[in-house]
Amino acid sequence: MHIKTFVTAVMLCIAGCMHAQQTTTINHKEKNMEQENTWTAFVAIAAQEAKGNIEALKKAIDEGFEQGLTVSKIKEALSQLYAYTGFPRSLNALGALQQVIKERQEKGLATPAGKEADAMAPDYDALKQGTEVQTRLTGVPFNYEFAPQTDYYLKAHLFGDIFARNNLTHAEREIVTVSAIAALPGCEPQLKAHVSGARHMGVTDAELCAIPALLATKVGTEEAIRCTKAVNEVCGTTLPLPADGIVSTVWPKGNLNTAYAKDFIGNSYLAPMGGADGALVNVTFEPRCRNNWHIHHKSVQVLICVSGRGWYQEWGKEAVPMTPGTVIAIPTEVKHWHGAAKDSWFQHLTYMTHVEEGASNEWLEPVNDEVYDKLK
Repeated sequence: MHIKTFVTAVMLCIAGCMHAQQTTTINHKEKNMEQENTWTAFVAIAAQEAKGNIEALKKAIDEGFEQGLTVSKIKEALSQLYAYTGFPRSLNALGALQQVIKERQEKGLATPAGKEADAMAPDYDALKQGTEVQTRLTGVPFNYEFAPQTDYYLKAHLFGDIFARNNLTHAEREIVTVSAIAALPGCEPQLKAHVSGARHMGVTDAELCAIPALLATKVGTEEAIRCTKAVNEVCGTTLPLPADGIVSTVWPKGNLNTAYAKDFIGNSYLAPMGGADGALVNVTFEPRCRNNWHIHHKSVQVLICVSGRGWYQEWGKEAVPMTPGTVIAIPTEVKHWHGAAKDSWFQHLTYMTHVEEGASNEWLEPVNDEVYDKLK
């Protein structure tokens, strides 16, 4: 992917990137073409390293060389990531880099060595240097008093010894870190912290807004969704979630639910799983999609969440969050609704049981925004 693609990705984000609207044009006086190519290439390399996908990582590294990266820069990025993804992934990635270098050299393709980091000054103080860098990154002095040893490692080693190496800029290091953490499930607080840190290190909101699109293209939807949420929350932007953002699912999406569209807000999709009426069906909801209040007369509906995050609510009661593994049996004659969370796709399996003669569904009023938007 060349710089033209990077700029295109930025421009595609402008519509939803309201806070960054005035900074969408990259200042070429500050960042030259080589640097922009570097940032673009690092997104895929860092995310694939974090996922441990060696074949995809090799492809990303190969493309990185085509975009002008050097051995020094790639090696530095992969070495830094041991602090975020662990030594096993980092060492495997460095091995992949060696394989790509060998394969490219056998084909007569360029693998420029690049400039290694300068030696540290004789009076270099890792703890002092790291404390200064960490303060700039977080915006305020930071002390992890609960675990003093970890606080020391962060300051003296990560933000001292590693960040002091000058063959990557601090902005480049944060691009690498954001992209890698976006590929790590369950690390959303750290992802948001590093999106904020990237801003403090000189990465513009427009450049941050471009990362989810690159992740969606080069890595995966799940990673792009995490990054989109973090960028939106930190930067105050409104980037849309990637299309078909159904996280970690093996269940079919099915076809657009046109038969019941009038009883839903937003788009839903139905995938019958076989059998007669009342048998298992997989229902997929896009973010914010929910069905109207309704009642199942003379039958019990069972919901089993299999992907994403959603809500179930009975009339007069608090809404219940639904995440993978949540099972809810809806009693007959109970007024209720269910649907996706505001920022997540949602899938649940559903089937009817205890069906009596004359069973029916009664569709009622919509779940209005005033009710829905109170849910967190």
